[in-house]
Amino acid sequence: MEPEPDAALVAAARAALVREIDVTGVWQGDPGLRAAFESVPRHLFVPYYYVNAGGGYERLWGEDPDEARRARWLRGAYADAPLATRVRDGDLLSSSSQPSLMAMMLAELDVRPGDRVLEIGAGTGYNAALLAHRIGDDHVTTVDLDPEITESARRHLAAAGYRPAVVTGDGAAGCAERAPYDRIIATCTLGSVPRAWLAQCRPGARILAPLATGLITLTVRDAEYAEGRFLHTPAYFVPLRGGSRRAPHEQHIGGLPRRALQNELFRFLLELTAGSLDPHEALALWQREERPVRERFGITVSGPYEWAWLDDPEGPYVWPL
Repeated sequence: MEPEPDAALVAAARAALVREIDVTGVWQGDPGLRAAFESVPRHLFVPYYYVNAGGGYERLWGEDPDEARRARWLRGAYADAPLATRVRDGDLLSSSSQPSLMAMMLAELDVRPGDRVLEIGAGTGYNAALLAHRIGDDHVTTVDLDPEITESARRHLAAAGYRPAVVTGDGAAGCAERAPYDRIIATCTLGSVPRAWLAQCRPGARILAPLATGLITLTVRDAEYAEGRFLHTPAYFVPLRGGSRRAPHEQHIGGLPRRALQNELFRFLLELTAGSLDPHEALALWQREERPVRERFGITVSGPYEWAWLDDPEGPYVWPL
C-alpha cells in the first residue's frame, strides 16, 4: 500500500481550494463554514474517482503505483469541480459535488449552533463531515438508499475523524427516529417534496433541495405546509432514488426554436412544468414574461397539494407537481 499523500501538498491543495471559494463570497459572515472547508480533508472522501476519457471513464486513485497519476488524483480531489465516484454500466450513480456549490448550499441552509440537520443523499460523506465540523456529530444525520454508499461514507467519515449518524434507508421517508430537524438538505434531485420531511421538521425549519434544474428553499410552517422560492443558481444532481421522478419533456419538444432550447432558463421552465404544461405553452409563457429568472419561481406544499408558481402562489401562473 502506498503511503499517505505528503501532508504539505495536501495542506497547500486544501488552502488553494478555500482561496478559490473565497472569491465567490459565499461564506461572508459565516467563518464557521469557511473553517469547515479549511479543516475537512476532501481527499479522504474520494480515495478514487472517475474522469471522462474517450467516451468512457478513467479511474484515478490515491494508491496508484504511478507517482504522476497519484499527484493527478490529489489535484483533482481538491479541484473546485464535481467528481464521479460511482459508475455502473456507464451510468453515473453517485458523485461528490463541486465544492463551491456545496459551500453555497450550506451557506443558504443557514445552519446555526444547536440545529439538527438531515442530509438526503450521503454521497462520499464529505458534506456530512462539513456539517459535523460546523455543528457537531450528534446534530447531523445523513441517509442514503444504497448500503454500499452508506458503508463507504461511514468509513470515509471515520478516517477523517467524524461520526455523524449514517443511515441506510429511503431518503424520501426521511429519518423519523432522529427527528425533529431544523434543517433538511438534499443532494439529489426531487420530483416533488416528500411530505414525510415536513412532518419531521420543527416549525420554521428550512428545506434546501434540487428540483427541476434549480435549488428550492422552503420554510416549513407545520407538517402540512411549506413554501419558498428558487435560488438563482442552476443545479444538476442525480435523481432521488425511492422518490417520485418528473416526466421529462424530451419527447414533446419538436418544433421549439433551437435558441430557446439552448437557453438554460427555458430548460428550467420546461423541467419545472413537465407533465403540467405543454412545451409550446411554456415557450409562450417564457416569451410573454420576458424570460423570467429562477428567483421569480416558487413552490407551495399545502396538505395533499403541491404546486409550482411564477411570482405569486395564488396568481395566474401555477402548475401542479
